[in-house]
Amino acid sequence: MVSSANSALTVSQLTQYLIAVLEATKGEAIEAYDTTPLTPLFERVILVTGNSIRHVKALARHLIDETKKIGIPILGVEGEAVGEWVLIDFGSVVVHIMLPAVRAYYRLEELWGTPPAVRVAAAAVPPWQPLSPAFPPDAPSPS
Repeated sequence: MVSSANSALTVSQLTQYLIAVLEATKGEAIEAYDTTPLTPLFERVILVTGNSIRHVKALARHLIDETKKIGIPILGVEGEAVGEWVLIDFGSVVVHIMLPAVRAYYRLEELWGTPPAVRVAAAAVPPWQPLSPAFPPDAPSPS
C-alpha cells in the first residue's frame, strides 16, 4: 500500500492513476505488468513509449509533478537529463518511459518473461475515478 498525506492508495489504484497521467500526456504503448510472482522488490512495472526525447522528458516531468501535487512519494528518478529512457521509482510501482528504439532494443517485456495470465494491459485498467471527493484534491482531468 502506498501512503500519501491525504489517503492510502493500493498498488492497483496507484497503477491506475499513473496510467491515467501518462495517457493524459499522450504516452504510447502503455503496458503494466504484475511482477509479484517474479520479484519482491516491486509489484508493478509500467512501460510507456514517448515519440521523441522531448516527449519522453515531458512524460516524466508531468508524471513527477502530478504525483508530487497529491503527495505520492517518489523514491528515485534516473535518466531524466538524457531523456532516452527515464525510470521513476514509486516503491511498489516502477515506471519506464522510453524512446521506441530503446524499448525495442531492451525488450523489457521479454526480460520480465511475464506469462500472459499475469500481464495487465493498460486497457484493462478502468479510467481514473476519484477515490473519494477529497482525493486527489487537485487531480488532473485525464481527458
